[in-house]
Amino acid sequence: MSKLRLLFIKENQASYISHLDLMRTFQRAFLRAGVTLRHSQGFHPHPLLSVVLPLPVGQSSECELLDFETERDFGGADVAERLNAGLPAGLRARACYPPERSARALAFVRARVELDYDGGVPAGTLDALRELFSRGEVPVEKRTKHKELTELNVAPLIRRLDWCEAKSLVTADAVVAAQDPGLNPALLGSAIARHLPDLAPDFLRVRRLELYDAEGKTFR
Repeated sequence: MSKLRLLFIKENQASYISHLDLMRTFQRAFLRAGVTLRHSQGFHPHPLLSVVLPLPVGQSSECELLDFETERDFGGADVAERLNAGLPAGLRARACYPPERSARALAFVRARVELDYDGGVPAGTLDALRELFSRGEVPVEKRTKHKELTELNVAPLIRRLDWCEAKSLVTADAVVAAQDPGLNPALLGSAIARHLPDLAPDFLRVRRLELYDAEGKTFR
């Protein structure tokens, strides 16, 4: 029996696969790769695999993590290659290894947030965005797991936020809290729409770039 962690990419059309469908996709991929997953005990056994920090639908990522357990011992060295032979387009395993730390040690997510303006970036946008997110209170509405609306102050959940502009695009390099509570980087767009409605983008894209622990070191 082995406990392993898979580092994988989720992008392009795979960005729109729901979390439940992603789990089913990986279960089939493990089966095709000849990797037998360990199952839970009880009346309704299920494969022991879980995504460390599930990605919202529509977002892409270079650093997703999947924890799983196998029936027999694997070092993990060739698991990524075997999985890639059966994974659909948009999903690609980067590495597989025994996890050194619990998911509880994951503290921050680095993401690229792109704000797309069809008519070009309005004048003064960067200054206005920097002023907005320098405030101590930047409340937005978000839905809870139970689909209820609640207010969230995103300001204390932002560790770093760097803005740049190019043509019709404003890009944020954001490092935000990952959990307890975490901040979905897409809520930066919600904050802009609420507090600076004239600067709300026509389209927003989010891509996870890296995961960090509380000390700012890469989490794997």
